[in-house]
Amino acid sequence: MVRDPVLNHWEKACSHLEVAEPRLAPLFQLYSTERLTGSGDGFQTLANAIVGQQISVKAAESIWKRLLQLLGEIKPQVILDVSDMELRKAGLSIRKVEYLQGLAQAFLTGEIQPELWPSQDDHTVMNSLIKLKGIGPWTAQMFLIFHLHRPDILPLDDIGLLKAAARLYGKEGKMLPQELELLSQAWRPWRTVATWYLWRSLDPVPVVY
Repeated sequence: MVRDPVLNHWEKACSHLEVAEPRLAPLFQLYSTERLTGSGDGFQTLANAIVGQQISVKAAESIWKRLLQLLGEIKPQVILDVSDMELRKAGLSIRKVEYLQGLAQAFLTGEIQPELWPSQDDHTVMNSLIKLKGIGPWTAQMFLIFHLHRPDILPLDDIGLLKAAARLYGKEGKMLPQELELLSQAWRPWRTVATWYLWRSLDPVPVVY
């Protein structure tokens, strides 16, 4: 499966989703000039997703900006060259410092092999990533969405997605992951695109990892 950095499938996906789930159509019109984008760097995407674990989008953006100010660039060796204390000053928890350092080591030692990703299917990429400490299914799914631009990813553990889906379907209270999994079958094979528009309906600016 070859990475598609310009997302040539976007219009095709929207055409399918308009028919499969007409409730999404107003979002396509409202955000017609926007598309999913990512950092373009695999390490940065994973590092950004780790930073964003279990905190708000706004808080994650603030910490990421402080990291950039501190480090200049987010690269594996740069992460390892600074002290734990400096990383903590950027707002990272002790655990996230450990996760970022482990991720950096994995890239530098070859435990992570970016050259294999384009030829691997979604499950293979996910399984290779979740072996790393601090990377669970949600973080791996963010990577598949924002770096590899895989078209059919549905992050059922994402609170924002569940909230937006509940609003879309007029559901009072929380949308359960199993409910969304069932509803989203009609979105296949473009669940990434539907997910992005649902995220966009909640946030003032597009989310980027």
